[in-house]
Amino acid sequence: MEDIRCAWCLGSPEYMHYHDTEWGVPIYDDQALFECIVLESAQAGLSWITILRKREGYRALFHDFDPQKVANMTDIDVERLLQDERIVRHRAKIEATIHNAKAFLQIAKEFGSFSQYYWAFSDHKVIDNSINHHTEAPAVTELSTRFAKDLKKRGFKFLGPTTCYAFMQATGMVNDHIADCMARTS
Repeated sequence: MEDIRCAWCLGSPEYMHYHDTEWGVPIYDDQALFECIVLESAQAGLSWITILRKREGYRALFHDFDPQKVANMTDIDVERLLQDERIVRHRAKIEATIHNAKAFLQIAKEFGSFSQYYWAFSDHKVIDNSINHHTEAPAVTELSTRFAKDLKKRGFKFLGPTTCYAFMQATGMVNDHIADCMARTS
């Protein structure tokens, strides 16, 4: 019997691997959460496959997503990154990544970790939407709107309610795998 997967991931081997091994798995590690924030922010207006294919470039150029090292990047780094085809060369997104690293670290300092802050939005529980088709998953929710507003208040850029919902899905706060998806129970 063939494994059933969420239909959105069937377009490429990269999508399937990401779906099967990462998407929707709860993340509690701050550096891994920062990676997801950076990548989701970079994806705004683009396809996710574009970002997946550039992920290793992001890892190399943004210090393996160490938020302290990213926060210390300078305008010289921005100019260098704008010339590097391994990432999306969008000045505002690159600058936002550095800016967001500083806000991320401030939240981690205030709450003990970014993870503690983030997971408090769902009372430290996974939200299971029990959907039957990927089109039933919302693009925005009251929670993603509240999360985005709080991030904005704390200085984050390029993270609106839709991007925040995608972040919540990717990091496992929201389980939007279809009911019979092989990754739902793995």
